[in-house]
Amino acid sequence: MIELSCFYSLSSPWAYLGGPKLQDIVRRHRARLVLKPFDFQEVVPKTGGVPIRTRPQPRRDYHAVELARWRDYLGLPLNVTPRHYPMQNPVPNWNKHAGWTVIAAQAAGLDAFLLSHAILRALWAEERDIADAGVRRAIADENGFDGAALVAAESSEPVQAEYRRNGEEAERLGVFGSPTIVLDGELFWGQDRLDFVDRALARRQAPAGN
Repeated sequence: MIELSCFYSLSSPWAYLGGPKLQDIVRRHRARLVLKPFDFQEVVPKTGGVPIRTRPQPRRDYHAVELARWRDYLGLPLNVTPRHYPMQNPVPNWNKHAGWTVIAAQAAGLDAFLLSHAILRALWAEERDIADAGVRRAIADENGFDGAALVAAESSEPVQAEYRRNGEEAERLGVFGSPTIVLDGELFWGQDRLDFVDRALARRQAPAGN
């Protein structure tokens, strides 16, 4: 089975918008998707990324325009300025916990993608505060998981170690944006590059000589 990794932040609107298409690609090619939430704010300044909060206002304004365009094109609900996405001076670790929740689900052999997309949807379309442990627990419960168990596992050493490793790997690979798909060492940055992921998987599955 072909394996591909998705490096992303649980506060990324592009990971939310690209999620359904990525899942469709993975299913069609019968590939294995490994979710790798990582500390975006720590890693991407080292690899050339520019977090939205540090961009000049014209860049921020255009970011909002692009979000609205893609929202309308894809037909996904999205609030361009969600209530619980802090544009300035966020509380430390505010978006890390949701990544830990997803890692805990994946480690338990659960459908981590389902949970991940539900958390992203909660932030970007449902005006819910994913930094709140009670909200994360409720989202998990609503989607058929044991929310209390997953939230309790967030602070465990295996989950924390996996989160650190994801960040180290992202930095080593040169990941500078979210989401970034990695397939056999090749990087595909952004939900608008998913067609290239689709083609790359098709090439790998083509019979020899074709």
